[in-house]
Amino acid sequence: MQPAISVKGVGKQYRIGAREEAYRTLREAIVDTMTAPIRRLRQLGNPVASSDMIWALKDVSFDVQPGEVIGLIGRNGAGKSTLLKILSRITEPTQGRIELRGRVASLLEVGTGFHPELTGRENIYLNGVILGMKKAEIDRKFDEIVAFAEIEKFLDTPVKHYSSGMYVRLAFAVAAHLEPEILLVDEVLAVGDAQFQKKCLGKMGEVAKEGRTVLFVSHNMAAVENLCQRGIVLDRGRVEFVGDQTGAVARYLSGVGAGLRSLRDSTNHLGTGNVRIVAIEMRDVRGALLDVATSGQTVDIYLHYEMTAGHHTSKVIASLAVRTYLDVPVFLQHNRLTGQEFGALPPRGAFVCRVARLPLPPATYRLGYSLIVNEECLDAMSDAAELTVVGGRFYRSGEVPPIDHGCCLVDADWRVEPNAMVCLVEQISFATEQQGPQG
Repeated sequence: MQPAISVKGVGKQYRIGAREEAYRTLREAIVDTMTAPIRRLRQLGNPVASSDMIWALKDVSFDVQPGEVIGLIGRNGAGKSTLLKILSRITEPTQGRIELRGRVASLLEVGTGFHPELTGRENIYLNGVILGMKKAEIDRKFDEIVAFAEIEKFLDTPVKHYSSGMYVRLAFAVAAHLEPEILLVDEVLAVGDAQFQKKCLGKMGEVAKEGRTVLFVSHNMAAVENLCQRGIVLDRGRVEFVGDQTGAVARYLSGVGAGLRSLRDSTNHLGTGNVRIVAIEMRDVRGALLDVATSGQTVDIYLHYEMTAGHHTSKVIASLAVRTYLDVPVFLQHNRLTGQEFGALPPRGAFVCRVARLPLPPATYRLGYSLIVNEECLDAMSDAAELTVVGGRFYRSGEVPPIDHGCCLVDADWRVEPNAMVCLVEQISFATEQQGPQG
């Protein structure tokens, strides 16, 4: 079977500081054309000119099979958006070649793909035509697109008057519903609210199950872990890893040092600041620093603190709150629940919460904390760090349900009691006999 997407040795070079040319008159264009040979000769004699060029992508190669969902991850500036623009044929590669087999729909950034002067209705049909669809095919999907985007009242309004949220809802609805064989999605989903993001992720899951190919760029490791079968990690324009999504997430996070998160310079602290968390880290039971945890692994989460000079405090309640990336609370843990009281605190140290057999399915979670004494908040932060969990052996079978089946794993046992139903039937029969016949 031929790949749906084939990328061979692709590179893209840009000139640093290059700007889009302003409008020129015909006379200026003719003069520019006539003097171009002279400028090229000067550039050949100027070795510094080549140093103004950078490679946003260099020697990128991979294949995506039909029906695969691939997560494309990497730091900011790694080349992810540049690669999608090349695949969308918005820009051409400097070297290498790409082959796309099937109709391509892309959602790269707010403002791409729609004509601002046309209404929402007109842009739906325009995009369908660009994809090579007939009017009857677009008609069949039209109501579904409008319902998903939730813009019925503004359907006949030019999209230049839409808010960014409305624009993205319509753009995603069009891209996902007009049945392209290949769907390219950038981090544009971050513009929407949590409910919209959940809706979009669900739709991409449906698209994948229909056998269409999806290339998904995201910083949301939970989405990559749950939606994708494979992952590609880009680093400084080069492919660093191609493999299963769990391995890709782990490789990416090991490169960004997710095991230790410094909060010393953060401006998001709340509270008096008399005791302040300056760093968060995660370790295993042997004390080794962890970038990611596995389901069922026992982990220690360190909240490193510092106290202001001359301040003394005791009986602090330290808490951890874990939420999904869609803002669903998973659990809250603090030392009052466990009945463990802290005495007078030293000037600096760490509150350590040991979570036995981490009961979380694979995903990336949001970690918050608070420090409270006598109902006074010393320090708190709702989004202090990320907690990334990959599949592990929580259950004896080695199987871990995905997060869309539930955001918590339960330590349980099953058994069969052969006489349980018999006893229930006997109780019902006895109760009926006692009540007598109903008139």
